[in-house]
Amino acid sequence: MTKSGKRRKATGAQPQGKPASRLSRRALLARVGIGAVGVGALGAAGLLGVHKAQAITAEHDLSRLGQGVPVVVQVHDPQCPVCNALQDETRAALRDFKGGEVLYLIANIRTSEGTAFATRHAVPHVTLLLFDGAGRLRDTLRGPHQADELRPIFARLARRG
Repeated sequence: MTKSGKRRKATGAQPQGKPASRLSRRALLARVGIGAVGVGALGAAGLLGVHKAQAITAEHDLSRLGQGVPVVVQVHDPQCPVCNALQDETRAALRDFKGGEVLYLIANIRTSEGTAFATRHAVPHVTLLLFDGAGRLRDTLRGPHQADELRPIFARLARRG
């Protein structure tokens, strides 16, 4: 009723105050599209994470030694800055080789397997051990080395197989 006492006729109009919140089709599709991109990005990140985890696991699998491919094994302490620098230089030197030409493995001395490997070869961390495809030790490089020094050494290892 109004002030004058007459009834107002229902018109179906929205009551005054808060307007109705309605999402247009375009806005809805935009939100769905953004959501799909987000889900896709999360999925891609998950796949990259799985791939990285598999690569790390393969890099620490010392049973790959002696399977027909020359191998560089770094006796490594992940908490040692000199070891980490050697790892970076070794990986940089190995980028010049095709996949499967020379493998790179890590004997992490913070694991029982890595410690046993280092003990068996009587070497400390910050050491690279070079094995031929049959698993025979061909060379031992102790201490830090630059990628430029390592490339020709790895090339000789790859040629000898």
